[in-house]
Amino acid sequence: MKGKVVVITGATSGIGEVAAQRLAAMGARIVLVARDAARGQMALTRLPSIGAGAPHSIYYGDLSRIAESKRVAAEVAAAEPRIDVLINNAGALFSTRQVTADNLEQTFATNHMAYFVLTLGLKANLLAAGPARVVNTASSAHQGHSLDFDDLQATKGYAAIRAYGRSKLCNILFTRELARRWSGKGVTANCLHPGFVATRFGDGSGGILSGVVRIAKIFAITPEKGAETIVYLASSPEVAAISGEYFYKCRPATPTAGGRDDAAATRLWIESAKLAGIDG
Repeated sequence: MKGKVVVITGATSGIGEVAAQRLAAMGARIVLVARDAARGQMALTRLPSIGAGAPHSIYYGDLSRIAESKRVAAEVAAAEPRIDVLINNAGALFSTRQVTADNLEQTFATNHMAYFVLTLGLKANLLAAGPARVVNTASSAHQGHSLDFDDLQATKGYAAIRAYGRSKLCNILFTRELARRWSGKGVTANCLHPGFVATRFGDGSGGILSGVVRIAKIFAITPEKGAETIVYLASSPEVAAISGEYFYKCRPATPTAGGRDDAAATRLWIESAKLAGIDG
């Protein structure tokens, strides 16, 4: 990874921070995208030094907002002509239905639309660095869920776990469609289930759900273990030519039938492009 530029979201704590630190230790220059300035600065200072090379950097924005995602993408794109790896890792769980200023359900906006908008905003930079990689953090939480294209914003009834599971299904379908559309362009796209990890995730979801998540984390794996597949997909030569796959424990895994639905993947891309005002 020496000399490689890695852009990563959701890296101020948990598996994202561990992955950023490990990739930096391998020689990569890390570009963090964060929401909280205090945590972001702390994460930046904890990254291993890369010696005489250009310093690691950080950009701030609320990626649940389409305009913010576009702004951050534009700023990163202007500063980094070549991006070798993009890791979309930021995610959240909300106990109650919340709506963004874009009139999108918060889980869908944060966990899916942010991936979509940031990736397309950095397309030219990824293509310029080819071979390049996109790594999306999904989850086995997609199991048992399907997308309702007539109600992507959960207006007909909201359940936190269902909204989260559907957003993780979106991550898998987005990866699949991205790999198809960018095939032959020198950029691979893969996603992963990191395992159930003891991180800050879910702590701020609110209500009883936060307490349930905290108790469940007693049985969770460490962030160091959970980050392994992210690092593997970002750096290993073993997956240099693999695209459109779902991984668990650094091995290909099989998502549910819903996660292999090419028609749903194409439709999700089209709907997402409309919502973002992007020519996909």
